[in-house]
Amino acid sequence: MALSVDSKLKDILRNPEGKAIIEKYTPNLPTHPALKMIQMMSLRKLFSYPEAAEYAAHMDEIDAELKALG
Repeated sequence: MALSVDSKLKDILRNPEGKAIIEKYTPNLPTHPALKMIQMMSLRKLFSYPEAAEYAAHMDEIDAELKALG
């Protein structure tokens, strides 16, 4: 399955390479207390929240790395 910022967070974290990319740009996300509630959201949706502004700045980079996993 191809991954991108439009993929659900749970699908990205299920892939070891995808998880490594997430940890690279958002180190606290995989252990966030609300992970259970947000794992069904896409990264694009998560990054739309003001609290995620610092991570949203890297959305294009994250998207490119996820898509490169093929």
